[in-house]
Amino acid sequence: MPLALPIDPRIAIVKLSALGDVVHALPVARALRRHFPDAALTWIVEAREQALLQGPPDLDRVIAVDTRRWRRLIWRPAGARQVWGKLGRLRARVRGGRFDVALDLQGLAKSGLLTAFTRAPIRVGFARSHSRELNWLFTNHHVTPPASAAHVVEQYLSLLAALGVPAAAPEFHLPAQRAAEARMGDFLAEQGIKSGDRVVALNPGAGRADKRWPVAHFRALAERLGPEADARVLLLWGPGEAHLARQIGEGLVARPVLAPPTDIAELTALLRRCALVVAGDTGPVHMAAAVGTPALGLFGPTRAQRNGPYGPRCRSLQSADGTMASLGPGAVLEAARALLEG
Repeated sequence: MPLALPIDPRIAIVKLSALGDVVHALPVARALRRHFPDAALTWIVEAREQALLQGPPDLDRVIAVDTRRWRRLIWRPAGARQVWGKLGRLRARVRGGRFDVALDLQGLAKSGLLTAFTRAPIRVGFARSHSRELNWLFTNHHVTPPASAAHVVEQYLSLLAALGVPAAAPEFHLPAQRAAEARMGDFLAEQGIKSGDRVVALNPGAGRADKRWPVAHFRALAERLGPEADARVLLLWGPGEAHLARQIGEGLVARPVLAPPTDIAELTALLRRCALVVAGDTGPVHMAAAVGTPALGLFGPTRAQRNGPYGPRCRSLQSADGTMASLGPGAVLEAARALLEG
């Protein structure tokens, strides 16, 4: 039985990080906006991921928090005082939203605390079996995702049944930003890439070392992918990852194009231009899937069935032993060519 809500509820979505997880939660905002067209929708997110939420029109407000910085400060006496002060101001700001509903998609203690800060009478979260760090103590309506909800996108959407939102196909909405599209179009033109050229992006970085496919494997893939798939290879990179991208292209006969430094809007523009994106379990592969670009995810320690790029034009390869190195370049090349030809 759906919970009783005001006609135009004030709803807080609590999904803090990481980039790929925020992408996976975008269909929740879209479904809420479709079902409650006049609702006031707010998303509480980490400052580093905030830029991703500047484009989608489904939100009325974004509240950014910086728990990463707080964790660095908390161990110093002066820093601890700063953190407590910031927490107090954040609590007042969140409470000022006078929320009717809070949805905790994160399932952790920090997201539970922020959910509690909303003081929403209806606080929906995952059941104890699907949350961690005593998160379930902060919510008062608990949902166990159905067995059919294998992917995290489907698990997030399962929370909406409590609000009477009917099940529907997940819909990602990341509108193009014209200025960023123009800048990246100019960059590709400067590299000699024409509008009709096939571009395949490789992204060697990831948030954890054990989620990164070896540079040597990426080099072997890039060496064959360009000539065999008639593609220009584009090397993407994020903060602290440029050296990985350079190592892939170093010495190759058909030298790949090294992407420029990008913000979220510019990265999204590059991903839209690609015919395929190949990456490990990291934000760009999920962003590519969200904008409709075919994406090939490479998975070792994380589960592709739950966390892979989501969409009909996506595929994931799962390592048999949990290590990224055991995924050979040959298998990845075969999967990449199948996606390009499909």
